[in-house]
Amino acid sequence: MTGFWRNRITLIATLIILMGGTGTQALGIDGYYKNFFVVDHLPEITNLPRDEQQLWIGSVSQRLRVNAFQRLTGLLSVNVSYALVARVQDPAFFDEEPTLFGETSLIGFIDAAGYRVADLDTTLFPRDPKDIRSFAMFQNLDRLFVTVSVDWFDLYVGRQAIAWGSARVINPTDVIAPFLYTELDTEDRIGVDAARIRVPLGALSEFDAGYVAGEDLEFSESAFFLRGKAYAAKTDLAGLVVGFREHLMIGADVARAIGGASSWLETAYVFAHALGGTRSSNDDDYLRFSVGCDYSFPRNIYAYIEYHFNQAGTDRTGDYWRVVQTPAYLDGSVYLLGEHYLAPGASIQITPLVTLTAQALVNITDPSSLFVPVVEYNIKEDVYLQFGAYLATGKSPEIPVLKSEFGTYPDMIYASFRIYF
Repeated sequence: MTGFWRNRITLIATLIILMGGTGTQALGIDGYYKNFFVVDHLPEITNLPRDEQQLWIGSVSQRLRVNAFQRLTGLLSVNVSYALVARVQDPAFFDEEPTLFGETSLIGFIDAAGYRVADLDTTLFPRDPKDIRSFAMFQNLDRLFVTVSVDWFDLYVGRQAIAWGSARVINPTDVIAPFLYTELDTEDRIGVDAARIRVPLGALSEFDAGYVAGEDLEFSESAFFLRGKAYAAKTDLAGLVVGFREHLMIGADVARAIGGASSWLETAYVFAHALGGTRSSNDDDYLRFSVGCDYSFPRNIYAYIEYHFNQAGTDRTGDYWRVVQTPAYLDGSVYLLGEHYLAPGASIQITPLVTLTAQALVNITDPSSLFVPVVEYNIKEDVYLQFGAYLATGKSPEIPVLKSEFGTYPDMIYASFRIYF
């Protein structure tokens, strides 16, 4: 990022914060502090000597986020969010160019931070990312947007969160900044630079449109969307058209109650390079959909199950390295490698302060899976303690061949402490 953009973004953020006493409302401040302690057991590579492999690795991550809201006039308001992250981990797991929060994924192809025109330098310490050893500190200006609200529309301009979809686990229509299934902190969607207008058409209907700007405002790095939402026959209906990085996506989302259960169907079809670039073959086009239902049982028990189909993937493990070079993975935020997945989950509130959750993501074809048990304790108001794990099953990799998808994932055990203010 050039000094020109860095200086101006910093100046704008500072001016907004200093306007706290000039608006029609007092400046609203909230946020949180989070600590994550993680231990990974990496998959053993079957054709390498065990003494040449590093199987255990640990990390400690601390996050401080501050959100500010200021209503300047009856029509105009401003939101700003800024986060600091300090991270200690093995030097081998720091990228030369660290990701947004300074964390790397062993398996993952999503670059949500790519939908930003310009940004602050991600790394605060050390000054040169190439000097990172075992400790680094990062920053993220995650929200910086102005809202204009009038009777018939709301306009949002600046860095903001954009997401769609009613599916519980995998959202096919969410191509801008989705979370990986293994992401520990899914509370705040990564902010992207966009202009967005939302026009209410009725009590449960709206028209939503926007432009999401990529690096240097290049069209090949940007996205646009048109979305309509309506309620009819006791069903929530949504249609979506998205152009992203020169690809075109047509999506639909249907959600309704069936008996005492809630159900959903979310689907998207992508025409690769329909808006530009070089199209290699029709095989680059792909369909994805998620269908499922959930139900709340007596005694504070909640359960769901979801099936996900991913045409961009493959049912042959030997082709996993090939599919990740297709547009779906390079540009479309797809990261699951197979075609058919089942995702069951359940939670039970054991006491008013203790909740137990169990969920899984299963590649039906491999077969391989991730099992995720979590227990959370609400110590007191706005203070939480959580323990959990991601336990992978499946055949271990044999370089250069992946024998299963989740067999390449590490087993992970973590503890999290969170304070909100």
